[in-house]
Amino acid sequence: MSRNLQSSRPLVIAAVMASMAMVAIEATIVSTAMPQIVAQLGDLHLYSWVFSSFLLTQTAMTVVFGKLADLYGRKPVILAGIAIFLLGSVLAGFAWSMPAMIAFRLIQGVGAGAIQPVTLTVVADLYPAHERGKVQGYLASVWAISAVIGPMVGGFIIHNLSWAWIFWMNVPIGLASAAGFIAFLRESERHARPSIDFGGAALFMAAFAALMMALTYGGDDKAAPASLAGGFFVLCVLLFVWQERRAAEPMISFALWSRRPIAACNGATLLSGMILMGSTTFLPMYVQGVLHRSPVIAGLALTMMMVGWPTGATLAAKSFHRIGLRRILIGGSAFIPLGAALLLFLSPGGSPLVAGFGSLIMGFGMGTSSVSCLVLIQEIVRMDERGSATASNLFSRNLGSTLGATLFGAVLNFGLSHSKGVAVVTSDQLKALLQNQAASLGDSDTIRMVLHQSLHLTFISLFAIAIFVVALLTFVPPISIGTGKKKPLETLSPIEH
Repeated sequence: MSRNLQSSRPLVIAAVMASMAMVAIEATIVSTAMPQIVAQLGDLHLYSWVFSSFLLTQTAMTVVFGKLADLYGRKPVILAGIAIFLLGSVLAGFAWSMPAMIAFRLIQGVGAGAIQPVTLTVVADLYPAHERGKVQGYLASVWAISAVIGPMVGGFIIHNLSWAWIFWMNVPIGLASAAGFIAFLRESERHARPSIDFGGAALFMAAFAALMMALTYGGDDKAAPASLAGGFFVLCVLLFVWQERRAAEPMISFALWSRRPIAACNGATLLSGMILMGSTTFLPMYVQGVLHRSPVIAGLALTMMMVGWPTGATLAAKSFHRIGLRRILIGGSAFIPLGAALLLFLSPGGSPLVAGFGSLIMGFGMGTSSVSCLVLIQEIVRMDERGSATASNLFSRNLGSTLGATLFGAVLNFGLSHSKGVAVVTSDQLKALLQNQAASLGDSDTIRMVLHQSLHLTFISLFAIAIFVVALLTFVPPISIGTGKKKPLETLSPIEH
């Protein structure tokens, strides 16, 4: 798709922000309402699958819809994504059981898998690189604001309305967003009849589903089903590679993913996704369980990351043309291990301000590096590859979040079962501590110390991964972005310096 100046850019961006807000707020608002939902629907053992099912299809379909956007254009794919997301939302509000809720969340995830990559591709089509970074900062703020207001909106709905409205509230937002794309987004017509790699898409989804199952069963210490799912994952991957090498229009272009700048950025993005999941999961646990502060204080410590993220993205966007993309990329990413290092100084008698500052600095680094990686990837590919390239970056982040939850959870469990000089802490004792009921336990100080040692080991792992983020980004070659006399980025070879 070529950029069409007849598109009303501010109004299209408003539609983009509305659709992204609809997806962004879904995570926090559903988390708030899930206790009431599971109390009504039952099947508590399926609790985690309400979230895993959404993440499964969202992550798997990201690359599929990114490719479809390159083949059929951005507008039809984004409208299809919004329609699918709204269908899942309406059905989820009518869910009569937990299996039904999980099925409808799968549908929502398919829609989200279209909305995220294609909206970012639309931004790349409408704005040149030197303007795009500022818009990416606006989009980052959507996620930050959604993270803050999601729990508040969820709490209001639960106390005043039926929990179904946490899903149904998406309908007016989605319809307004779709209307904006229909009315204001213009793109050239496509007359070619592209070949769709249905086999590759099916094998990719099967492989990712098997990976999720293997990780889930592995985390629950169920060796037999985990091994079976792992074997099926390997089989699907081998078949997928065979299919992609013979397809006329492969769903995933290995030539695209293997280009040095894209490989380095996506690798760093995957590790950043792991760090993001580790910090958002375990930092509040430390503040609440070890520092013995209220959930509000724990939430504020984490919210500082959501302050640093859009700040870093916005400052990076304004500095691309002056400082250089590669310098911003590497220099900004250095804040991630810097913030992670602060978490190593947390102690049972310490202040939650240390956790807040560490969270803020890490968020700043991730905001800087994420927008830099996205702009770089979008600029070194052809226009008809931009959707796939954008989707590859989002897929890497989502996959990193999935792997991070499993990895850091395993590290925590290892620490809890191998604490120095103290007995193993049971899950009931840990739950009581996190619910501020530790005063009723005679050995609460011991439990806090065990949790401190275990989470400290988790933060060490997080810091080590943060170092690798910076190391990977040093492999990105110097690339200039801009207009005018500079060489077009689409003509650069993957290793050109």
